[in-house]
Parts: sequence; C-alpha cells; structure tokens
Amino acid sequence: MAHGRSESTTSDKSSTGPPPAYETTEANPRRTSSAAARAGRSFETLNENSPLLSPTNPQDESLIRRENIPENALDWADEEAQESKSVWYLFLLTLSIGGLQIAWSVELSNGSPYLLSLGMNKSLLALVWIAGPLSGTLVQPYIGIMSDNCRVSWGKRKPFMLVGATATMLSLIGLAWAREIVGGFLGLFGADSASDGVKVTTICFAILFVYILDFSINTVQAAIRAFIVDNAPTHQQEDANAWAGRITGVGNILGYLSGYINLPKYLWFLGHTQFQVLCAIASLALGSTVLVSSIFIRERDPRLEGAPADERGGVLSFFRQVFTSMKRLPPQVRKVCEVQFFNWIGWFPFLFYITTYIGQLYVNPYFEANPDLTQEEIRHIWEKATRVGTFALLIFAFTSFTSNMLLPFVIVPSYRAPEPLTPPTRTSFGHNRPSTPGTPGAMSASMTSFFPPTPSPESHSRLTRLLSALQIQWLTLRRAWLLSHILFAACMFSTFFITGTTAGTVLVGVIGLSWALTLWAPFALISAEISKRDAARRARNAGRGNGDDYDGQANGDSEDQAGVILGLHNVAIAAPQIIATLVSSAIFKMAQRDRGVAGDDSVGWVLRFGGVAALIAAYMTTRVGEEAKEKGEAGTEEEAEEFGVV
Repeated sequence: MAHGRSESTTSDKSSTGPPPAYETTEANPRRTSSAAARAGRSFETLNENSPLLSPTNPQDESLIRRENIPENALDWADEEAQESKSVWYLFLLTLSIGGLQIAWSVELSNGSPYLLSLGMNKSLLALVWIAGPLSGTLVQPYIGIMSDNCRVSWGKRKPFMLVGATATMLSLIGLAWAREIVGGFLGLFGADSASDGVKVTTICFAILFVYILDFSINTVQAAIRAFIVDNAPTHQQEDANAWAGRITGVGNILGYLSGYINLPKYLWFLGHTQFQVLCAIASLALGSTVLVSSIFIRERDPRLEGAPADERGGVLSFFRQVFTSMKRLPPQVRKVCEVQFFNWIGWFPFLFYITTYIGQLYVNPYFEANPDLTQEEIRHIWEKATRVGTFALLIFAFTSFTSNMLLPFVIVPSYRAPEPLTPPTRTSFGHNRPSTPGTPGAMSASMTSFFPPTPSPESHSRLTRLLSALQIQWLTLRRAWLLSHILFAACMFSTFFITGTTAGTVLVGVIGLSWALTLWAPFALISAEISKRDAARRARNAGRGNGDDYDGQANGDSEDQAGVILGLHNVAIAAPQIIATLVSSAIFKMAQRDRGVAGDDSVGWVLRFGGVAALIAAYMTTRVGEEAKEKGEAGTEEEAEEFGVV
C-alpha cells in the first residue's frame, strides 16, 4: 500500500495522520519536519496495479486528503514509486535481461569460432569485434536520450525494447545463415560456392550482420536497463540489479549449456549447424522474455511529464546533449564510470577470446602429435575444442549465478528495506506483501521473500535477524567490487602457468565470482543514485502543483533522467573496449600462429593485458565513496535518510 506524505491528514483511529517520510513522527521528528517542509503537499493513497501484489486496504482510503494536487500528479505519486515491490514483481521486471543475455552468450561463446570457420583470421576478427564497443558508445546514449524524450502512452522504454528485440532476432538469423544466403544468391548466377569470391563475400556479409546485431543488442539493452531503474524503488535498486544479475546468470547457463550440447542432433529442424540452432534458440528466448516483461510491468505514463526538454534532433544536438550530460554527472556516478573504463579494458578480451584460449589448450596436444593434418581434420578438432571452451564458460556461468544468489545475503546493503507501518498482507502467491516504507529495517524487502511466509511479525523479525547475522559487516558492495578486480587480475596472470583444459576450466570458473559483481555492483550503485534523484525531482514537480506542467525541465531542473545517465555509463563500458580491441589486434598480429599449429599463446597475452587493466580498476574503486558517506553530496542527512540510505 502506498502512503503519501501529508502535513495534515484525518483518520478514524487518530487525529494524527501518517508521517510525511518513511519513519513515524515519534521515531524521527527531525526527518518529519524537514520532509514536511520540503513536500508541502499530500498524495492520494494508490493501489499497486500489478496483479502480483495484493490490493490495499479500502479503509485506508480515508487517511489521505486529495487537496492541492494537480490531477495528473495523482498517478505519479512518488510514494507509489517508493513502495516495496514483491520478489515476483522484481523477477518479471528483470526477466527480459535473461533473454538478452542468452543472445549475448551465443555471440560471445560461438561468434569468434564461427567467424574463424568462415576463413577470417584473428587479426581481422579483433577489428570486427570493435562493432560491440562502437555501437555501445554511440547507440546506448542515443537510445537513452530518445527514450527519455519518448511520450508514448504505454511507456518510455517499451517501444525501444520491442523494436530492438525484433532487430536482434532478425540479425541473429541473418548471421547464422550467412554462408547459405550468400552461396544460394550467388549460385543463381553460376558462382561456385567454394570459390574465393564467394568466400570473401560471405565474410563481408557476416561482418555486416555482426554490426547490425551489435547495434540492435545495444538498443534493447539500453532500454531494458532504464526500464529496470524506472520501475524499481530507490531502496530496492540493489535488489533489482541483483535479480538482473541472477537472471543474467540463468541466461548464461542456458546459452553456454546449449553451446556444449550437440544441438543439430536433437533440434535438427532449427538448423543444420550448431551456430544456427543456437541463434534460433536465442531469438526465441529474447522475443518471449521481452514480451512477458512488457505485458506484466506497467510503466508510468510519460505524457504526464509534459513535453520533452529538448525536442531538437540531429547529430549535433545529440553530441551537444551528451557532452552537457557528461559535465553534470553526479560525483558518485562519475567515479563508477571511471572504474568501468579500466574494468572493461580487462573484461573485453576475456569475454570474446576465452573460448578460443581454452580451445587452444585442447588442440595443442593433437597438433603437436599430428603436424600434417588436413584443413577438414583441423576444422573438426576445433569444433570439439569450441565445445570444450563452451563447457568452461558453462562452469563460469554456474559460478556467477551461485554468487549472485548468495552475495546479497553476506554483503551489507547500502539501502535499508522499510518495515511496514501496518501488518503485512498476503499476496496470491502466499508471501507477505511489503508495505510502504516505515522505519528502515535490517534487510531488503525482497530478501525475506525468498523464504516461506511467516505466521507472525515476531517470526518475521526473527528471520530478519537471522539473515542479518549472515552479513559480513565490513563487506560493503564497493569493497566486494574492489576485491573482484584483484581476483580477476590474479586469474589473468595465472595463465602463465596453465597448460591443460582442466586447469583452464577451473580458472574460468573462479572468474565467475568477479563477473557476478561486475554485473551487480556498478549498476546497483548508479541505479540507486538515479532513482533517488528521480524521486526527489518528481516530488518537487508535484509540489509545485495547480496548473504547472508536470515537467522538471520546465521548472528549471537540469538533472538528466535514467536513459541518458545509463547511456553515458555504457560509454564508459564500451569506449575502452575499442582500446582493448586495437591492443588485442596488435598482439595477435605479432604473436599468433597458423590455425593448425600448436603452441599459439597470443590469446594468453591478450588476457594478461586485461589483468593489468583490472589492477588499475581496483585502484580506481578505492576512490568510489560508500553510499553512507556520499549522502551528504545529495543534500542534508535528513534527505538521505528519507530514501533509506544506510
């Protein structure tokens, strides 16, 4: 049930209405007075429209008055956005990122071996993969700005999610069937499918669809990330991003497990090769998950925000807005982006070449014993090697998923979950429904929803204390992220001593712990900052009331919304990958050997280069402030406490 802030309310039980902030008046009068002074308004109690949450108590409707509020602001009450969501809501909110990750895992684990099988060399391959960071640098900020300015009635982000998912599905199919499409088309003119001309044309066609695929994936990814931030309350941003990490882990497992199985043997109707079947599965997974999230999660109506702040289009306007937004990034977001710059110089080589690295360890004994293998025999051995490398990534995905499940229980959250002001109600799924924030509790709202419903508040309190006891008090999210960089660097340098696939697979599995934090920590830190700012902006705008446009820009606000900030964060992820790509290409040019020759350690040197970048990222992480220390930058202590900052 969503309670609004009010300076004076009526109730059949007491003349004192609900407190204006998250705590009761007696618990924190200082916060009450400061919040009331800032708010100067009241909100109608709103029911959560999601079918996953139970309706509010009709008797509570009398608690809040409906005066001095713009009509449209009632649907935009900040308290609705800050109401704790159930675990099922967070699951459906983040489900689409699982389908996206299956598509990513197919490209990451099988893209390089597939392109090499077309006749591409490693040096050219490294330049082809520049499509990913290039599209991430340009597409995600652009989509972020476009979606922030979108005024479609069914949401800002959903149009871009659906269009991007459709384009991704088509590009996956085009890439997987590149040889058949080019060979079939040129065959109409009498061209030999085995000729060099057809081979070169096929490579060019595949490169084109790699670029289309990466631009499409970045479109849907930008929309999904902003979708999650927009629809999760501030105090559950860490929970939402933890769920995104878990579902990403499931997507990785399914993607890599599919790559390890001989799919054409069982799913021959989806394609004749492993890569074709994988792309078909990825397309179905992405389309279905995006559709489910779009249907069951209701976005706020963006038309209530008024006209976009800047409706001018064009390339110059885009770059001008990007540079302006970069200058006014919040300090905490800026520091996280600096870490990500070096972090992803290290991760890019691992994600794109680790399958080839494990495969090289597998083929070395065969090539040493049989130096005169035919090209067909070499291709057959490398197909087996690719499946061995995919199995290592499967172990990596299991480790990452397990870490994503367990880490939230041991890491101290930056934002405390609210305790209910009234006894919790039951949802149709049997769990106690979180209520509107009260006094900050010890655990997040969705954390306790992993467990069966408890019969009484006392039992719920005991469960909360038990879960709190599992936390390592010094281990904050920032410190865990710092340790993950050090672990990743140590693993990269250990490639000096790895000579077999078993040791290589164990190494890749250990790195899954670092990957879990990479998927969680930076997004949680940035998302919480964005959500906190957005909630404050909506509160200010609604408080201006009576005839004003419900638009922060019209009233002088200059803060950017989730889309553009997340887009700039992705620039910090994607732009350094261009550096990693160029360095990798240079290393391959100097160190690589022929495809059928044993002892090629060029990928190993690329991974070690990534380890150096990870050490720099670890140092940069020490400059990121803990949330409790950063709260002073956003305003007073009372303002920080209002959003549940620890």
